[in-house]
Formats: sequence, structure tokens, C-alpha cells
Amino acid sequence: MTPPPSDFTRRLRDADKAHLWHPFTQMAEWVAGDPVVIAAGEREFLIDSDGNRYIDGVSSLWCNVHGHRRPEIDEAVRQQLDRIAHSTLLGLASVPSIELAERLVGIAPAGLTRVFYSDAGATAVEIALKMAFQYWKQCATPQPGRTKFVSLTHGYHGDTIGAVSVGGIDLFHGLYRPLLFPTLQAPSPYCYRCPLQMRREDCGMACAAKMEAILAEHAGEVAAVIVEPLVQGAGGMITQPAGYLRRVADACRRHDVLLICDEVATGFGRTGRMFACEHEGVQPDLLCVAKGITGGYLPLAATLATERLYEAFLGDYSQYRTFFHGHTYTGNALACAAGIASLDVFEKDGVLGRIAQLESLLRERLAAVARMPHVGEVRQRGLMVGIELVADRAMRQAYPAAERRGGQVCLAARKRGVWIRPLGDVIVLMPPYCISDESLARLVAAVEQGIAEVTGA
Repeated sequence: MTPPPSDFTRRLRDADKAHLWHPFTQMAEWVAGDPVVIAAGEREFLIDSDGNRYIDGVSSLWCNVHGHRRPEIDEAVRQQLDRIAHSTLLGLASVPSIELAERLVGIAPAGLTRVFYSDAGATAVEIALKMAFQYWKQCATPQPGRTKFVSLTHGYHGDTIGAVSVGGIDLFHGLYRPLLFPTLQAPSPYCYRCPLQMRREDCGMACAAKMEAILAEHAGEVAAVIVEPLVQGAGGMITQPAGYLRRVADACRRHDVLLICDEVATGFGRTGRMFACEHEGVQPDLLCVAKGITGGYLPLAATLATERLYEAFLGDYSQYRTFFHGHTYTGNALACAAGIASLDVFEKDGVLGRIAQLESLLRERLAAVARMPHVGEVRQRGLMVGIELVADRAMRQAYPAAERRGGQVCLAARKRGVWIRPLGDVIVLMPPYCISDESLARLVAAVEQGIAEVTGA
């Protein structure tokens, strides 16, 4: 039985409820509850203000890749503090931003040679959209009619206006529709709940055919297609069928459309490769990264572009071909130092090999979960997992949203020392790469027990 909270924790909770406004949170419920206050972390564990330890089952919202208090990253940030914490990239260069850019180009898919820094996944996407739009105005053979973007239903690319415009989750985005620019939407490759009412066994990947048809119908109008490669994260951990990304990339090439791969969630090892698009040999024109870029330490994002795109922005100042976009903390020195140290850990520890081991162990542990009567589907790619809960497995019938079964399962897991956060009734697992085999087993067991408790089966 958990002991009552300390006076210190009660004071913090009261101050939080009095002053903070939390993201994606109904604050009326928050204020009525007893929030966990995190005071420390160690490897795969979060430690609250009363010393209780929780397995960080979603890597602090998918960004903490090597665990908390990784000594090499801690030391890199400390050493950078002894030099300088931040200097602008507007009119100046900086050592860590240059060194990290070199490293990113070295590990990115071939052809991506230029790095534009920002501070979050949404801003990385905004930059890619603006670059793609401006590119067609001033490339060698301008095509100013290319102003449209194609995105996927169930897509999520961030919460700024441009990113929301290419999003496809009505719950998050519908209210803001009057503020957004219109886009073309292709159906999500959501095989479990196919939007085209087809079966994956014999559909011929009709969702990809729809994307191809949109590009053909709007030839000369589309600036870029934006996709989350292999896994649509916030849409419900929707895993794409093998070959889908390749078909989309090939269609973009046929129609001379730019391809933007949003790897904010899937990048830096989450799917088993450094970047998800590597699985199908796809080389995008623009690559958006964030979250794991600093190992989960500090806000940093980057938009990588090809030389072809970059050259379209060159010219005399009077031509106004410049990319007029920037952020105060672009290329922040502390964040870049953390990013370099994180990449060093990837190399030194053979992290991608460890991910392959964890992927296999996780799949084995999830086999029993997949057989549970109220689990409709378990979707896994690398260390990205979505467990979709259903009221009726045979009919694939969803629970009423008001019942919030996914949230209840997460609360049940929390009682068992595991911290996770759902996407509706999809339970998300995305552990840090440092997680021990024992902790991985505890993580899955807590989820399995939580599902049984909440669904009564």
C-alpha cells in the first residue's frame, strides 16, 4: 500500500494546481486528482517527490532514448556550460552546432546534406513545409502552381498552425479548421480499421493506390507529401504494411513531388534502424527530427534538406531568395552538445544491436497480451508498440470514449510501478533503450494485469 504523500509533495501538488496548465490535459480532472510529481530519474526509472520509482514506459513522451542521468550526456552538457550556454546562429556560427550537423548528415539517408535547426518537432515540420512551398517558387524551373500538400488521415505532425494543417486527427485538429490552410488527404494505412473497408490479405495495398491517384489527379499542383514513415504515432501507433512507404516515395518521384519524412517520433532507433525510412531504402527530400536527437535531454529539432532544395535559396540578397525563418534558440549549444554525446553513446554501446534484442524480447512478452479477450490488436515496430483495446474482439467494436478504458489501464499500471500514457484506448509502450530485461518484463506484466483489471478479463 502506498504511504500518504509527504508535506513536500502536498505543497508541490497544490502549487501545480494553482498555477500550471498542462498539455493535452483536462485541467478540471487534473485539479481533482493526485498528480505524480517527478523529482529525479535514473536509467529507465522516474522517481517522484516521495521517492517512489516508476518504469518510464513511454520514455518521457518518446524522447528519452538512453535513460535518465546518462553519465556521458551529463558530462557533455557540464563541459559545454563551462564554455557557453547559447549564442545565436543569426550572423554567427558555433562549434557544437557545426559538429552535430556534420554527424547528422553522416547518419542520415543519402542526399540529405543541409541541417536547419529549430527547437521542437512541430517547428521542424513548419520549416519543411515552408521550404517546400518556397522551393517551387524559385527552383531552376519555377512551378508556382505547386502549392498543395498531401498528408494522411490519422497523421500528427505537431500543434503549430502549419503542422496542424497537415494533421489528420479531428479530436486534436478539428476545432482549429478555420485557421488552417487546406490540404489533400490520403487514407491512412490503418489495416486493423481500414478506411476503405478492405482486407489486408487481398487489398493490393489500396491505400497506397489512393495516394498515387491523388498525385496523378493533382499533377503540377502538389508541392510535397508528408508522412510519418512506418508508424503513425499519435494516430494510434498505426504500423504501415511493408512496402507502403516505398510506393509513396516512388509515386512522389514519378510526379516530381517532394517527400517530407517526419521522423520526430520514429527517428534515432525507435523502429530498429537509426531512421525509419532506411527500412525501405527511401531517401526523402526533407527529413524532420526532434525528440530523441538530444537523448531526451534538451529541446532541439532539425530539418535536413537535399542540396537540390538548398541551392534554390541561393542568390544575391536583393533577389530575396533567402529562407526568412529562424528561432531565438536555433542550434542551442547545450542541446547540440547533448546531441553529439547521444550519438557517441549509439556508437560506443552498439545501441541498435541492443534495440534488436529488446524488440524480440518485447514481441515474446506481448504474445500473451495479444490473446487477451479485449485486445483487438497489438502493433509493434521496433520499440514502438500500440495495444488497441476493444469492447468486442470479434466485431472490433470500440469502447465508448467516455469510459476511458485506456486511461484506466494506465492508472492500474501506475499502481504497479509503471508510468505509461495512452492514445485514447490504445496503450502505448516505448521504453528507453537502456531498459533491463527484468524491467521490460515488469512493464509488460503491469500492462497485462492492468488490462485484465480494467476489462474484467
